[in-house]
Amino acid sequence: MSNIIVVGTQWGDEGKGKIVDWLSEKADLVVRYQGGHNAGHTLVINGKVFKLSLLPSGIVRNNTSVLIGNGVVIDPFHLIKEIEQLKEKKIKITSDNLFISDSAFLILPIHQMVDQTRESNSGNNKIGTTSRGIGPAYEDKVGRRGVRVCDLFLQRYIRREN
Repeated sequence: MSNIIVVGTQWGDEGKGKIVDWLSEKADLVVRYQGGHNAGHTLVINGKVFKLSLLPSGIVRNNTSVLIGNGVVIDPFHLIKEIEQLKEKKIKITSDNLFISDSAFLILPIHQMVDQTRESNSGNNKIGTTSRGIGPAYEDKVGRRGVRVCDLFLQRYIRREN
């Protein structure tokens, strides 16, 4: 068994997605370890076009599983949208081929509002954010005050008193 790691050394468009897609054809597992859904990549496989920005590219391969790691900030609404778009293209996505770290942090609507408000109030000092809440979600991750995937499942264990 061998492992291959693709790490970018620049910001943005450097071709990581194409390399990972090419490697994913023979991979058992493709792991995304960081980032958000601010950028994406387009895959063309057997004439079919797939646009991904959150899911690892191995998801479109029949025999490849994918993992979204704890370093990724996940917008659950975007994740569901991306999954639905792939299902429309007959890509099978189940708990057998998509794994999500329970310690990954969530991008919530408040993060997007903070992102948009900061950017619109920055005048000439705008940083060019995508306004998708990625930066504020990472702030909450580092500050240990964000919501993680595992926090969604705590309801099972909370005793309700009447």
